[in-house]
Amino acid sequence: MRESGTTGARPASVTAPATASPLSLVLLGLGVFLLVLAPMLAWYVEPRAKVTPVDVDVTTVFTGTGSYFDTESLKTRKWQKITITRHVLGDVTASEESGRAVWDVSTTVDTPKTLALKDPRKAFQWNTERWVTDRRSNAPVHCCEEAPTRFDGDAYLKFPFDVQKKSYRWWDNTLGAAVPLRFAGTKKIQGYQGYRFTGTVGPTRAGSRQVPGRLVGRPQQGQIQAEEWYANSGIELVVEQRTGRIINASISPRKTLRAPGTGRDAVTLLDGEHLQFTPATQRDQVALAKADSDKLALVGGTLPVGAAAAGGALALIGVGLVVRGRQPVGKP
Repeated sequence: MRESGTTGARPASVTAPATASPLSLVLLGLGVFLLVLAPMLAWYVEPRAKVTPVDVDVTTVFTGTGSYFDTESLKTRKWQKITITRHVLGDVTASEESGRAVWDVSTTVDTPKTLALKDPRKAFQWNTERWVTDRRSNAPVHCCEEAPTRFDGDAYLKFPFDVQKKSYRWWDNTLGAAVPLRFAGTKKIQGYQGYRFTGTVGPTRAGSRQVPGRLVGRPQQGQIQAEEWYANSGIELVVEQRTGRIINASISPRKTLRAPGTGRDAVTLLDGEHLQFTPATQRDQVALAKADSDKLALVGGTLPVGAAAAGGALALIGVGLVVRGRQPVGKP
């Protein structure tokens, strides 16, 4: 009798479910996030960081030698120290209300005698201005009680962001007009390189003032409306390229009086020779320019490039791990 039994059949292989490890998903998600973040930094964050600050409180000082008219002795004093002090204070409230950069500017010109008084009302010359500019383009904006109202040009207290190697129109407040400045190469200030722009102002009538006639060669006339003339034989501005901040300025202003219609100078009111930022002002301006430039370079270059590179690497690793984790594994 044949023994009955079952034939042993080999069981079919069992396939384990495909899974992706948590690590692979984390790496993939982080990589995608960084890839999305990179263009956002370059195209969204950086343009919004390139805005003129409104909370400024900066003092710049020019010094040099020159001549000035002493009203007490009625003589022109030569080879004297001339000091120009400019204080810029941002009007934060007005800026926030208008969406513009509103700066109040006080400028004094001092001789050794008036500088010791430390009072702008007793300075050789003193004027106040209120500048309003578009925070992105640096273009003048005519609002918010601006003074002067005819302000025009591409640059004054600063240049536009991303300065180009081309000519710009710089507003000369003494002239009351924009002066073309041409690109003239690069120059290092306190070890920091900037773009150099130069220009001149030929003798130009800039107004009139009432003076004794004898002062301008008209002794027979008691008082006379003398012509005020202005020239600037050498304007040099060195500008930080990314931010447009002026890290050094040198000017050679000359203001004179003429009798009406004579065509020649009778009195030299002010004649400054290469008045430029003091070393302390240069250091301060370079430090501010470098700090702002580094921030813009970080959000506009370093971070986007780094985020794109890291995001791409992490995404590739994550995808590789996900694909590997989803491969079927046979079990006996």
